[in-house]
Amino acid sequence: MQILGPRLVLLALSLFCSVAGSPGAEVASLAERLGYQPTDKLLIVNGDDVGMCHTANLATIESLEKGQMCCATIMVPCPWFPEIAAYAKNHPEKDFGIHLCHTSEWTKYRWGTVAPREQVPGLVDPNGYLWPEIPDVYAHATPAQALIEGRAQIKRALVAGVDVTHLDSHMGTLQYHPDYMKSYLQLAVEFDLPVRMASQETLARMDHPEIRGQFAAQGIVSPDYFIFDELKNESKGVKAFWLEVVKNLKPGVTELYIHAGLPTDELKAITGSWSTRAQEFEVFTHDAEMKQLIADQKIILIGYRPLRDLQHKERVAAKGR
Repeated sequence: MQILGPRLVLLALSLFCSVAGSPGAEVASLAERLGYQPTDKLLIVNGDDVGMCHTANLATIESLEKGQMCCATIMVPCPWFPEIAAYAKNHPEKDFGIHLCHTSEWTKYRWGTVAPREQVPGLVDPNGYLWPEIPDVYAHATPAQALIEGRAQIKRALVAGVDVTHLDSHMGTLQYHPDYMKSYLQLAVEFDLPVRMASQETLARMDHPEIRGQFAAQGIVSPDYFIFDELKNESKGVKAFWLEVVKNLKPGVTELYIHAGLPTDELKAITGSWSTRAQEFEVFTHDAEMKQLIADQKIILIGYRPLRDLQHKERVAAKGR
């Protein structure tokens, strides 16, 4: 897949500094801007794929209410969106973002667009659903159509009463192509929302360290770190993997994501990953060892709402300068 080409690291740093403060001023860390110490370890446990099915909704709600999940992102085009939207509306203290969907990957369980199909024809496969894979989207659709669909999904959630706190991209469709990344940025700016973003280390390794600077230059906030490269090690066992990740968190704000689900016939019929999803739910909802580790490491659990509030505050301050 094509990704953004390299830019100078100095450009990224200068763009970020122009947003964070006056020229020559020392840039405060995200943790400090949120009111914490620079040495604090802040963790966002985000639940992806909410609204995808009934069991995902049940597991997510339980984890938000009883576990370590701090926030979750909703798949608006999916059949069980109305259920989770109603919960979000009735529980405004809960933290929900939008898991922007431009693909529909399962074989026997599919969904289509929210925008009228005539406005986004390239996003629709011959069977009337979203394409199953990212390369299919890039081959048939356009960034403009992806923007239209993303905007329609966010607006549907807002109309349903969801207090949207952040954005991310299902399967990363908006984050693996330079022109689609522009649509991701445009949606973040248009709705003034923070976004999920790969860490600077990951982006530099992929030879495009400028991305975070481009978003920061538009006043968009993202966590410092995102657990992504590490996922290849999950084969060692779900619980052992996540315990190791949490044990080795760096100071600053880290986001990790899980797919919470209950091991029901519904989930088993939808995806072969049902066992992993059920285990992730247990680890971050009921597992005593994970709870104790978070306490022992003095990890501070937060959602995306504090990042959204910070982004709004800094945007107002920037206008006043």
